[in-house]
Amino acid sequence: MSSGIVIHPRHEPFAEGIQALQGLPSSVIGDVMGRLVGTEGLHPVNRSIVTVCGHAFTVRVRSGDNLLIHQALDMLQPGDVLVVDGEGDVTRALVGEIMMTSARMQGALAFVIDGAVRDVDAFETHKFPCWARGVNLRGPYKDGPGSINVPVTVGGMLVNPGDIMVGDGDGLVAVPAQRALEIAQLAHEKVAHEQATIQDILHGRYSSAWVGVALKQKGH
Repeated sequence: MSSGIVIHPRHEPFAEGIQALQGLPSSVIGDVMGRLVGTEGLHPVNRSIVTVCGHAFTVRVRSGDNLLIHQALDMLQPGDVLVVDGEGDVTRALVGEIMMTSARMQGALAFVIDGAVRDVDAFETHKFPCWARGVNLRGPYKDGPGSINVPVTVGGMLVNPGDIMVGDGDGLVAVPAQRALEIAQLAHEKVAHEQATIQDILHGRYSSAWVGVALKQKGH
């Protein structure tokens, strides 16, 4: 009988893509990806969130059970973002201070948990970024099943192992490694355009004539 446990080897990070996406806002990346990607319902646990850009290391677990997350901690490498599909269940915390400390010592950058976490003050104290669906002091089970380095869904967003995760105060986006350089270029161009628009507003040069054109096209 199958144990229901699947563990795949890690995917190698695409360092050039990660570097290209560093510092770009999640909202802008989402825009240039057609406004079809991005998490919903996951929020920063930290009061002072730090922008993150790193390699997605994915885990899928049964709701309320973190056995496979413990296994994943031993497999993490510097620059990883641990992305956990906990089925959106918030009745038990999947991670806390001990697991966060282990991940920090492995060089991981952040947690993304579609489930609950606890020991939230410790995440703030150590400035370890964490996005989660909720907070709950109740501890998890450790029975399995689960999977490591498989496609997962967090906050309604598909994340494949090896994707590049970009997270900030607005949320998170997952960028496929093979599209990272293309997306980074488009996002940098959009940032430059937005900054120019802000300068036009500040200096009284901005025109909203496009709104009237759009309304006219819709018959108003």
